[in-house]
Amino acid sequence: MTTSDYKKAFTQLKAKPVKLAKFLKHNKPKERSCGKSLRKCKRCGRHGGHIRKYGVGLCRQCFREIGLDLGFKKFS
Repeated sequence: MTTSDYKKAFTQLKAKPVKLAKFLKHNKPKERSCGKSLRKCKRCGRHGGHIRKYGVGLCRQCFREIGLDLGFKKFS
């Protein structure tokens, strides 16, 4: 189903609150308690390659770009 089809279904369900509640209940994203999708990069929103040490909370690509500004040194 394309995005426009979901928008059409959502606008049609706005007139029917009970069916809208059921649709949202069964189609909402799953709540995560662990795993890769639980944490996102603070800067770009990526899920993979996440650096959590020292409370950085960035993906590795963003860390390479702004690591020097944060006070980290490159040793090679």
